[in-house]
Amino acid sequence: MQISANGVVQGVGFRPYIYNLATKFSLSGFVQNDSSGVFIDVEGCDSSVDEFLTCLAKSPPPHAIIENIHYTTLPPKGYKSFIIEESAIKENNTTMICADIATCPDCLKELFDPGDHRYHYPFINCTNCGPRFTIVKDIPYDRANTTMSDFRMCHDCSSEYHDPKNRRFHAQPNACPVCGPQLMLLNNEGFAVQTQDPISTVCTLLHDGKIFAVKGLGGYHIACDALNSKSVFLLRKRKYREDKPFAVMMENIETVNKFCFVNAKEETLLFSTQRPIVLLKKKSNCTIPHDIAPDNLYLGVMLPYTPLHHLIIRESGLPLVMTSGNVSDEPIAYKDNESLERLKGIADYFLVHDRDIFMRCDDSVVKVVEDKAMIIRRSRGYAPFPLRLQYAFTKPVLACGAFLKNTFCLARGNHAFLSHHIGDLENTETMNSYETAIEHYKRLFSIEPAVIAYDFHPEYLSTKYALAQNDDILKIGVQHHHAHIVSCMAENGIHHKVIGVAFDGLGYGDDGKFWGGEFLITDFSEYERAGHLEYVPMPGGEQAIKEPWRMAISYLYQIYGNDIPSIITPLTPHFTGETKTTLDHPKIKVLLKMLSQRIHCPLTSSMGRLFDGVASLLDLQHSVNYEGQAAIKLESIADEHIIEHYPFDIDVSAGARCSVPFIIQWHPIIKHILADVQCKVASPIISARFHNSIVDMVYQVCIILRDSKGINDVVLSGGVFQNKFLFKRLLNKLSSQNFNVYFHKKVPCNDGGISLGQAVIAGERLKTCV
Repeated sequence: MQISANGVVQGVGFRPYIYNLATKFSLSGFVQNDSSGVFIDVEGCDSSVDEFLTCLAKSPPPHAIIENIHYTTLPPKGYKSFIIEESAIKENNTTMICADIATCPDCLKELFDPGDHRYHYPFINCTNCGPRFTIVKDIPYDRANTTMSDFRMCHDCSSEYHDPKNRRFHAQPNACPVCGPQLMLLNNEGFAVQTQDPISTVCTLLHDGKIFAVKGLGGYHIACDALNSKSVFLLRKRKYREDKPFAVMMENIETVNKFCFVNAKEETLLFSTQRPIVLLKKKSNCTIPHDIAPDNLYLGVMLPYTPLHHLIIRESGLPLVMTSGNVSDEPIAYKDNESLERLKGIADYFLVHDRDIFMRCDDSVVKVVEDKAMIIRRSRGYAPFPLRLQYAFTKPVLACGAFLKNTFCLARGNHAFLSHHIGDLENTETMNSYETAIEHYKRLFSIEPAVIAYDFHPEYLSTKYALAQNDDILKIGVQHHHAHIVSCMAENGIHHKVIGVAFDGLGYGDDGKFWGGEFLITDFSEYERAGHLEYVPMPGGEQAIKEPWRMAISYLYQIYGNDIPSIITPLTPHFTGETKTTLDHPKIKVLLKMLSQRIHCPLTSSMGRLFDGVASLLDLQHSVNYEGQAAIKLESIADEHIIEHYPFDIDVSAGARCSVPFIIQWHPIIKHILADVQCKVASPIISARFHNSIVDMVYQVCIILRDSKGINDVVLSGGVFQNKFLFKRLLNKLSSQNFNVYFHKKVPCNDGGISLGQAVIAGERLKTCV
């Protein structure tokens, strides 16, 4: 019988498993990798073949995912034994690449066993763990097609590799201290530090407050003692990262429990083979320095996921900052010479090795809400495994993604290959990383797109990349918030019309304005803008995103015009950053002139900008160093005991006219916030009332749309829904009124998920173009 298995069947010990299974049932034949997956030819008595197939279907290797199995019964060929044959090359690659896998318990046991010949070897791995995606150059998944091709196995490793009873039987990255990659400790000038034990030297220097660049699976981390405030401060200064939170790696769950609350779902994620960064709520007595995650309720925590991590963490006994090896806004460094040049101003020392990284890949980030895992950044451990959709693409599609938190998506059949995290496309380095990754995915999965989807925003580099491609390829522009909602629909297997609630920082709208507080009636191909937040100017355009005080003034100006009341006079020093100032201060006078004459004041309906403005009005954040900082601070102070909300108005008169969206007026919210500020109501109470107002706003609009459109399914997407306080209350409110609420779990709700929505919309529109 000939059997073809497709899915994640390479790099997961599938061939050794088939070999041992066939031997168990006394079958003859062979198994081999090919570009489509795994091909098996077995023969023997019917009952043995049946048992073989039953075991294959019910208990495949732990990391394998079999999506399709095809059987063909043929006359016996007279095989004498069962063997693993050399891989075969086919014209089209349809197999899938395994993501990198955290160190397994068996390897971890050997790592710390003084009697094992891999004792303290930082590159120990087997068929159940180790590097995969980040070292693969091409498929089939064989050593020759990985960055391990430069390392020839020694006699012992080769014996293991060819022993069917060994855990390393056909383990492609198999290595040991004799024949495998080696560590080297360098200073930041690139010169070797003389030491017999690099790990011990690193741990000593970590205790002395030194900062390290550590070469990991998908790139370099910058590491330092997370309990050393001076080291953390110095790292921020060198990395030009003023406030954005750092992730912390901790040795075990006992250590994590000292600093953070951990529920069962979060613990499961921490110990998963993906080993993402998990956002955990800090305990009130958390002794991790405030500067690790300033003004944030949550701490990003991960457990060690490589042997090197385990060795450093265990010997040092320290929780370690583990942040991406880059200067802020650049992609993670992963090539050795380039990394030395880029990171020497940050790190005192470099812990490097000679196993090359072929594809850079950042850590993934996950949070748990209502006992559901929600991916914030989908990267190492998850990519490049595709999403299997309840939707079929008639032709292959490349979706180019957005500007912030970029991912791209290559799609064919019912698979969407959502890329690892690329980052913000705002510099040449990140753009080069983006283009390199696209070509790598196209080659790995043999996808040559017939259509390219892109965001409407004409200045996005992803849009410019799409429009610069071959003129023979059909190009389809997709509205940003439509893509947000369809991304969530596709993930949840919804095809019919829904009420889509898309709240984010901003996205380019059909009318040339910046949207972001949107209620859409949408399916895969079309959408109707049913309602939105009332437009407000963004004085200075992009500068208003970086300086929320501009939005605060803008909201006030829309209500009071030049008669801004004296109530905000006490707030103006905060806006300008000076001790004494008034509304006559030059900064504010210029801003008021810009607003009155509409000079460089693009209009936005963004919910994210409303959060920014309120944060500034409460004197929480007037300028930001990373996206969402003001909103995060506003969420962090919200009083969970407060249930009341501020009023708002919904102007349905416009919506009653054909194809004109109704307007949600935020004026009453701002007025009541000002009144509370004047009455010296505590900021945590004001913050909670504001959050509750947004919850009630969404609820009221969804009631209106359910009554008018007959739609009961609500889809939530956009970066604003990363706000746990808002999301939990909204989910409970809508569910209590029998709405079917759908949200992201496998794909980021932020712009990291946009490309999936773009791909599906383009695929659907392509059907009508044919």
